[in-house]
Order: sequence, then structure tokens, then C-alpha cells
Amino acid sequence: MNEFIVYILYSEKFKRNYTGFTSNLIERFKSHNFLETKGYTPKFRPWIVIHVEFFHSKSEAMKREKYLKTGIGREFIKNLISKM
Repeated sequence: MNEFIVYILYSEKFKRNYTGFTSNLIERFKSHNFLETKGYTPKFRPWIVIHVEFFHSKSEAMKREKYLKTGIGREFIKNLISKM
């Protein structure tokens, strides 16, 4: 059975965060930190993983990712970062 992971990355250097979901966190993290050359994440390297949540279905993970990108979700993320 596949497992889906919602993750939050944080760039301490640039004070930025990134939220996404994947079925392979290790490969996705490598991609964000080393492999990608275009897009948002290469600009703000290095990233650290500050939060993960596990889901049984892709739709659940997508729903949670979408929620974390709302105003309430961003407050949750801001609180996570402030506790670091």
C-alpha cells in the first residue's frame, strides 16, 4: 500500500517555507535541495524538513496540503517555525 506524506520545508538562510506532498520523501527532499534547477525551491536552498504528516490516500494528502496553504494553515506553519 502506498503512503503519502505532506511535508513542510524551511530555509533558515532565506526565512522561507515550502509545503508539498509526495510518496517518497527522501527522493523529493533530494530533488528540492540538489537536483531541481528551475522553479521556487532551488532559489532558497538549503532546505530542512520541519514537519511531516502521513496519509493513506493521495486525496487526503492533497486536501491537507491545500489546507496548509490557507490562512489558518500558514498560521500553523508560522507557529512551527517560531518554536524552532
